This record gives sequence, C-alpha cells and structure tokens, in this order.
Amino acid sequence: MASSAAAVVAEAEGEEVTNRQVILKRYVTGCPTVDDMEVVAGAVRLAVPPGSAAVLVKNLYLSCDPFMRTRMTRHSEPGFVPDYVPGKVLDTCNVSKVVLSGHPDFKPGDLLWGVTGWEEYSLIPNPVFCHRINHHEFPLSYYTGVLVGKAKKGEYVFVSAAAGAVGQIVGQLAKLTGCYVVGSAGSDHKVNLLKTKFGFDDAFNYKKELDLNAALKRCFPHGIDVHFENVGGAMLDAVLRNMRPRGRIAVCGQVSQYNLERPDGVDLFQLVGKHIRMEGFLVSEYAGEYYRRFEEEMARYLKEGKVVYVEEVAEGIEAAPAALVGLFAGRNVGKQVVAVARE
Repeated sequence: MASSAAAVVAEAEGEEVTNRQVILKRYVTGCPTVDDMEVVAGAVRLAVPPGSAAVLVKNLYLSCDPFMRTRMTRHSEPGFVPDYVPGKVLDTCNVSKVVLSGHPDFKPGDLLWGVTGWEEYSLIPNPVFCHRINHHEFPLSYYTGVLVGKAKKGEYVFVSAAAGAVGQIVGQLAKLTGCYVVGSAGSDHKVNLLKTKFGFDDAFNYKKELDLNAALKRCFPHGIDVHFENVGGAMLDAVLRNMRPRGRIAVCGQVSQYNLERPDGVDLFQLVGKHIRMEGFLVSEYAGEYYRRFEEEMARYLKEGKVVYVEEVAEGIEAAPAALVGLFAGRNVGKQVVAVARE
C-alpha cells in the first residue's frame, strides 16, 4: 500500500490540494466549547522546498490531550510550550504518513509520530520531533499515547484520572512491577474498568466521595509511596496528606485546573515535612534511547496480553473539536483520538 500511495503522490507532486484544518477562533475563558474552534478549508501544495530537510506528511490520527486547553489561554508570561494563536492551526503529537521528503532519514510512505498540525496535511520544516513507527502490527492510533515511568516492587501507588489515556497504562505498568495500585475516576463504569479490565487493586469514584482525604486513608492505610498526578486541586491536596515520608510524585497534568481563571491552592508545605519529591516531566526529554527501550518493552507487553489499551476514536477531522471538548466532561474512556484518514 505504501508503494502505491507513493506512486499516486509522485504523479500529483506540485499539485495544490484542499487541506482542512482545525483553528482556534478566540482565546478561551472557562471550559472550552466547540464554538471556540473552527474547521476551515485551507490549501497545501504537494511539495517541499528544494534543498531543504522538510517533510510533507498526511495526518492519519490526531491526539486529543487535556493539556491543549492551557494553550488556548493567552498568558502574560511565556510557558515551556507556546500559546495557541487565534486564527492559527492547533497542533499536538499525531500519527502521520510521509508524502514527500527532503530529509535523509525519512522517505515517502514512512509512518511517523510527532508534532504536526490538526489538519489533513502538515509541512514540517525540521522534523526533529518526528519518530518512525516501528511496530506496524498494532493500531497506528496507539502511537498517540505518551511515555510513562515505573515505581518499585512492593510500593503503594495512586493514580488520579486513572481511566484516561495515561492513567490506564501507568497503573498496569505499576502492577507488572509488583506494586499495590489504586486509581480514581469520575464514574462507576470507569471504576469497574479499572478493577476488572486494567487490574487495579482498588479504585473509587471521586464524585461520590464526600471526603477525599478519608477515601485515600481507606485505600492506603499505610500511606502512598508514589503518586502519578493528573488532576491537581483538592485531589492533590488530599494526596499530599497521605504521602509516606520520601514519597515521589510524578506530575503529568492537572486537568481540574485548566478551566479555572484562578487555580485552587494546594498545601505544598507537606512536601517539606515528609521530604516528598515532586517532579514534572516532558515526553520530549525521553525521545531518544529511553523511548526506544520503552517502545520495545510496551510492544512485548501488548503482544503477551500483560497490558491492555483502551481508546475511543472519533471519525473525521470535523469531529475533532467535539472530541477535545468531551475530555473535560469525562466522556472518554482511555485515549481519545480522531481518525483523519485510515491507511
């Protein structure tokens, strides 16, 4: 299929084609809505600049990530990832297929994952953050996921937003390591999945808990060694009160805070008295040899059935805004992706 697709592209090289794109219409306050975004009909020429290392890709799967919400707000101080700009295309880590390439490491037909626009075609001037997909035996959409780390055997691990794209994998890897794992989620259905499908030792519906501190004490009478942080706010505050001395917190996201104009306060003094280490991370920092090892390890776990992966796929680029907005209403179970084209 790759060779036939490349032949079609070669015949049409230089042609201008329609390129539907998802743009931000305006900066967002509060919870995003579908009306904050717009699908527009752009155009792209099937070509790369002569003598450049650029690649032109056809996007196949778009990743919907809660963190995209933070980039929809205009910040007075620049962050580690730039804000989106009204009228411009949204971007995130997606799965694509190379159409044309001036880069020596990529050729037409190669399947990649990396940062591209929410559009049908993307021209990438310098594909330094693009990586070739090595395991074609799995659904390509799996490559919209992210890297995670491990705890140590015998430790007590808590994962917030555990039925989401990252949480489902973190919990299973912790179980494979020999940890006791508990997760929180926003519905009884998700709680049941955590315990029956993903193999968590326990789970609770945070929306039904009147006292999050008491809920965590019930699940962790001896305290928490490792917390994988996805939520923030009241949940993080309760977690800090239940951490064991010299515990560790990996901060992946804080979805409860993204739509607030003024973030909730958290008692970070707990870090001092308990000598807790709390550290954020970026996927891009692990894109070299660490990622290649992790990719092979995860491929083996998936083939052996030791890890299961759940995703929800919305069809067509027109569905992208609603799919992203749905994350903040808890509509998805597992990873939410958008299929732009299937090849």
